[in-house]
Amino acid sequence: MKEDPRHIHISEYNYPLPDERIAKFPLTVRDQSKLLVYRHGEVTKDVFTSLPDYLPKGSLMVFNNTKVIQARLHFRKETGALIEVFCLEPIQPNDYVLNFQQTEHAAWLCMIGNLKKWKDGALKREMTVKGFTITLTATRGECRGTSHWIDFSWNNPEVTFADILEVFGELPIPPYLNRDTEESDKETYQTVYSKIKGSVAAPTAGLHFTPRVLEALQEKGIDLEELTLHVGAGTFKPVKSEEIEGHEMHTEYISVNRATIKKLIDHDGCAVAVGTTSVRTLESLYHIGVTLAENPDATEEELHVRQWQPYEKYDQIPPVVALQKILGYLDRNGLEALHSSTQIIIAPGYQYKIVKAMVTNFHQPQSTLLLLVSAFVKGNWRTIYDYALSHDFRFLSYGDSSLLIP
Repeated sequence: MKEDPRHIHISEYNYPLPDERIAKFPLTVRDQSKLLVYRHGEVTKDVFTSLPDYLPKGSLMVFNNTKVIQARLHFRKETGALIEVFCLEPIQPNDYVLNFQQTEHAAWLCMIGNLKKWKDGALKREMTVKGFTITLTATRGECRGTSHWIDFSWNNPEVTFADILEVFGELPIPPYLNRDTEESDKETYQTVYSKIKGSVAAPTAGLHFTPRVLEALQEKGIDLEELTLHVGAGTFKPVKSEEIEGHEMHTEYISVNRATIKKLIDHDGCAVAVGTTSVRTLESLYHIGVTLAENPDATEEELHVRQWQPYEKYDQIPPVVALQKILGYLDRNGLEALHSSTQIIIAPGYQYKIVKAMVTNFHQPQSTLLLLVSAFVKGNWRTIYDYALSHDFRFLSYGDSSLLIP
């Protein structure tokens, strides 16, 4: 029986992170960030443009092409109180693409800033979108945990919810940057390959990539593939419980094309993941395949990867077989892409199935992302973080990067 990670004490994953080590802004040239290289226990440093030198020809590199939405909406009550409505995930319709295309009404699960000042009544804001003057109304519905159901309505069928967010929304940069969003963040807090709108946080390992680095990877004979995981606000949620069993992971929505599954199979179910979001998606694919091996007729809801699922079933089916099960499921249902969701928590005790190397930034102390890294490097995370701290690496979203090869 493998070790059960539920009783891990999060306090063992703490380290001193002075505020001056947190990068408040990105470098002017993305790919000039430092690259920490961890290979089989050895740590060295380089510059990000050298990344292709460390990867074998014929590798498959997987990127998350999600795009950060301008998810923060600000309303002012007649009393003058400022209320922030932070869109987390769509409820009605619950498909991102359909929701963004809605005209006149859309419902989202939202976090509310200054909630105590919004006792009752609807919030209203007048704005000009695409030359039309409209009034956006937000009405509060039921409470769900720390979030609320919010109905948005507006009085013009020519305007979509995407148009409103584009004009009226603000990009949600991470709270630990301790500053307001600036105009420059609209560009710098998106990866150069972002396409599919839906995240409330950037997959930040991807922020280092530039067209020239992507080109150099392809010249080296490295296959590049994309998938989508919409990053939820849960990515910033600190672990408050002493043992991680008490921490609930937010559900995140994933979409992986049939061609990408096929490419993974062609690479023996092995991939280099760019960012922890790609890691969570790739590893979730294995567990979705395990579910399909047991129940080929599973519904989309049954394919959801529960937080502790990987630790409850110790299945030994090879990754390629798991991926073939997904391919079979897509073919039987005439689908071009797998749409599912995951709450996977990757912590020491987890056995990685698909990810063989990862590109990732330096994460917050006592975070689930640090647990994910620790599981990958067999508990050797302190060696990496001590090196980064003593060699002047910049930390968190806009900070430097690492390539981890266990």
